[in-house]
Amino acid sequence: MTAPPASLAPRFPMRIWVYFWLVSLIWGATWLVIKYQVEEVPASWAATWRFLVAGVVMFGYCLAARKTLRLSPAEHRLAALMGLMQFVLNFNFVYRAEEHVTSGLVALTFALLVVPNALFSRLFLGTRVGWQFMLGGVIAIVGVGMMFGRDILQSGTAGDEVALGLGLSLAALVSVSIANVLGASPRGRAQPLEGSIAWSMLYGTVINIAVAFVLAGPPVMVWTPGYLAGLAYLAVIGSAVAFLLYYQMIRAMGAGRAAYSAVVIPIVAMAISTVFEGYVWSGLAIIGATLALTGLVVALRAR
Repeated sequence: MTAPPASLAPRFPMRIWVYFWLVSLIWGATWLVIKYQVEEVPASWAATWRFLVAGVVMFGYCLAARKTLRLSPAEHRLAALMGLMQFVLNFNFVYRAEEHVTSGLVALTFALLVVPNALFSRLFLGTRVGWQFMLGGVIAIVGVGMMFGRDILQSGTAGDEVALGLGLSLAALVSVSIANVLGASPRGRAQPLEGSIAWSMLYGTVINIAVAFVLAGPPVMVWTPGYLAGLAYLAVIGSAVAFLLYYQMIRAMGAGRAAYSAVVIPIVAMAISTVFEGYVWSGLAIIGATLALTGLVVALRAR
């Protein structure tokens, strides 16, 4: 995967571009891990364990790095709301969506993240959305659709299952977009980043425990080395590290541009699937990936 063109570099510090590609690579790998996690543990408990561990890691990091964990009452309320949207609703909807439709269709839905992020940023933050940015979004979304066209058309999934899966995916999309825009708001930018994420994960875990008891019953956990390794990756790398980098991207790039990682993530996921699952790229998928990356460049060049 190549770096952004040199003409793009002056717009943001190089570290932000590094974060962009790191987040895309990290979250691209989570698709495969999540698939096996939810096969062994109910979705709600899988999400609970993930953010319980991630929250402990974030609190430990804050203490070790001397990052403040003190938030005002208003900051705690915002952290709780972001925890609900990002770490509860988003992941509960996504994990359940994959029980009804292919992960490819869920990935295609999340490639649309740039649209609600841009629109919500415009409505609530006054961020200007230019025609070149939206054109890039359209190109990228078409490209991702072509990438997963074969997977979607040949899935054999019943129409009501597709409708339910899409509905859950769109609900997750709106939830994560709200969290993104909250993080990009003046109040969100003003909060201590590391402490805010730690508290958001704690609040999210508490709510996830309640949701899991209601929807899935008593706690379920698998103690095999493979499951624990997958949980460690999702919690430490895929959550604590990735969200810390992602929210720094949001503060620097804005919610709209940061959402373009959702365009790159499916490409990474398919590349990983090629290595570990023997996925065979069709000509349509190759063209789609090329279009998706082209749309990415067009959008990120917009001023």
